[in-house]
Amino acid sequence: MIKVMFVCHGNICRSPMAEFIFKNMVKQKGMSDNFHIASCATSTEEIGNSVYPPARRKLMEHNISCEGKRSVQLRKEDYNKFDYLVAMDQKNMRNIFKIIKEDRENKVYKLLDFTTTPKDIADPWYSGDFDTTYNEIYEGCRGLLDFINNRNFALVP
Repeated sequence: MIKVMFVCHGNICRSPMAEFIFKNMVKQKGMSDNFHIASCATSTEEIGNSVYPPARRKLMEHNISCEGKRSVQLRKEDYNKFDYLVAMDQKNMRNIFKIIKEDRENKVYKLLDFTTTPKDIADPWYSGDFDTTYNEIYEGCRGLLDFINNRNFALVP
């Protein structure tokens, strides 16, 4: 079982979008049984809140439901529970390290580092640009799945 945790600031826009895009992606490939996929926040300000309505609507445009998702915060012990902690931007990376302290097993990544255009994914809560966010997250998830697939000797049939 491969365990992936997506991480952003509040866990109401980018990381839940990544969680549900990635879940949908592995489901379409018939690989759901090989994965445990979740998302969380580095901050406490949105804990317990549902996915931000524009993010939820953007997912629904692609027939992806995030029903029931509530924001949770990353905990130090999550480092031992997950194989990949995948941040949306450099600030998320810094905040992950404030929580986990060190990355002894090289589990912490930035999502777009799995693409040909590594950069931060801008927070659409501020920008309002959920189209670009969706497209970048989709591209990053596709790259992440390829990376995991190559690393684990072709999980995809």
